[in-house]
Amino acid sequence: MSKIDWAKLSFSYIKTDYNVRSYYKDGQWSELEETTSEALTIHMAATCVHYGQEAFEGLKAFKGKDGKIRIFRMDENAKRLQNSANGILMQPVPTELFTKAVVRAVELNLDYVPPYESGAALYIRPLLIGSGPKVGVSPSEEYTFIVFVTPVGPYFKEGFKPTKQMISRNFDRAAPHGTGHLKVGGNYAASMRAGKIAHDGGYSSVLYLDSKEHKYIDEAGPANFFAIKGNKYITPLSESILPSITNMSLIQLAEDMGLEIERRRILLEELSEFDEVGACGTAAVISPIGEIDDIDKNISYTFGDPNVAGPTCTKLYNKLRGIQYGDEPDTHGWVTIIE
Repeated sequence: MSKIDWAKLSFSYIKTDYNVRSYYKDGQWSELEETTSEALTIHMAATCVHYGQEAFEGLKAFKGKDGKIRIFRMDENAKRLQNSANGILMQPVPTELFTKAVVRAVELNLDYVPPYESGAALYIRPLLIGSGPKVGVSPSEEYTFIVFVTPVGPYFKEGFKPTKQMISRNFDRAAPHGTGHLKVGGNYAASMRAGKIAHDGGYSSVLYLDSKEHKYIDEAGPANFFAIKGNKYITPLSESILPSITNMSLIQLAEDMGLEIERRRILLEELSEFDEVGACGTAAVISPIGEIDDIDKNISYTFGDPNVAGPTCTKLYNKLRGIQYGDEPDTHGWVTIIE
């Protein structure tokens, strides 16, 4: 392994030693295969290439000050991948195979788990693709499941500091009753153009409104949206939102802290009433949002000091990170420890 400057890692791919794979064919999954190859050989008519039969997950492993490695809530990632697979008629990966593959991929690449307090983590990417050939629009009969890992730094270069987001009604992330609630590649392809416009304008990402009426807050780019108003943790309720495991965890921690939880439709105009807002997901955990610009209506919303994360966001971030690194007690049984 070449020497890695852990403190300067970006959120991008770095080659590691091994990945693991399993293949679904003739009605059953194969035993795990370990390989050093980064390449895939698939049929030119594979359904993942032509018809978008592809789903993925993202989770992380963390090294604690005790030297132990902790994987955060991989059982929930297994469930979400199964839900995505069922949503686009792929063969679901059994939970036992999923967890075995994730643990093995981490074990085979222990040298790439960033050290404690480096600000980095080992990102784990399970991937499920339709690999059998079809010309007509129909589900594949063969599937490939892969888990690879790579060390990453913060998703947003600002780290745990407030960013700016933009709203534009010219772009929708997902259609009502579509695949917005599934973690499939097509949703991310649909967000790339708007994302580039946002980045070119100095924004971290797009805050999407609901695609039907453009009245309600939906998702914060690649992450779930949440807001703090007094003693309330408020997050959108929508069929188009990807169920975030991080948001699910923050809701539990907010309840533990005595906050009232509201999961409901959030009108855009309510932004002016919130004390703190943030985006949450595996990649960033929490990315505080200091300002949101509605570029269509030339309206700006700011939250507290736009340069400093709010107190509740900070408390939730520190608590969740503490559990992930083993600095806080894992009272909900969220981590899997690799000695």
